[in-house]
Amino acid sequence: MFNLFNKQGDEVMARARLSKTEKVRNLFDKGEPVSWKTLRNRFDLTSPAAMVGKLRNQGVMIYENKTSAGVSYRVGTPSKAIIAAGITALYGKQGYARA
Repeated sequence: MFNLFNKQGDEVMARARLSKTEKVRNLFDKGEPVSWKTLRNRFDLTSPAAMVGKLRNQGVMIYENKTSAGVSYRVGTPSKAIIAAGITALYGKQGYARA
């Protein structure tokens, strides 16, 4: 059993464990491209694409880069076209009157 108290009788606080999703999100937050192999091996993910999809559903803008070296992912800012598509999906096509 773990000793949760130090010699003075004070409770020792432990750091909470991060989930795989939080670990991957922290890696993406560093701003560097992350390869498919890195996600697969470092975090023991069966499907890195599924994790990327999960993060996209949480609102993280992740872009996929396919090269001859393999697939890598990076976080970026959404383009105007993506924002416009989201607004259209939420509110439908808006008609604007010209002044």
